Amino acid sequence: METGEVSGVIKFANGASVMLTGGNNIGRIGTLQSTEKHPGSFEIVHVRDSLGHVFTTRLGNCVVIGDGKTPAISLPKGSGLRKTLQEEREARIGDEDIDEASGDDQE
Repeated sequence: METGEVSGVIKFANGASVMLTGGNNIGRIGTLQSTEKHPGSFEIVHVRDSLGHVFTTRLGNCVVIGDGKTPAISLPKGSGLRKTLQEEREARIGDEDIDEASGDDQE
């Protein structure tokens, strides 16, 4: 990376690790399952994340980040998995319980 040279090429093919850079699923990471071609319209890709959730987006929103299940880049916090609203709520409530137990009421 220091020299700025290309170290390799990763093919855009089924089974490749992809990161979504646009749309409602921005930031999610998964494995490319299939591609639908729609002449005169957008091409649609089907992506499956590590929890087994399948979602779709436009081809232009996908960037290949690795071959197979191993990405060639470091992943952000959460590994690109989207939590449900219930899971997010439980995580916030759990954080508040930890703050209360640490003794913030020392006034």
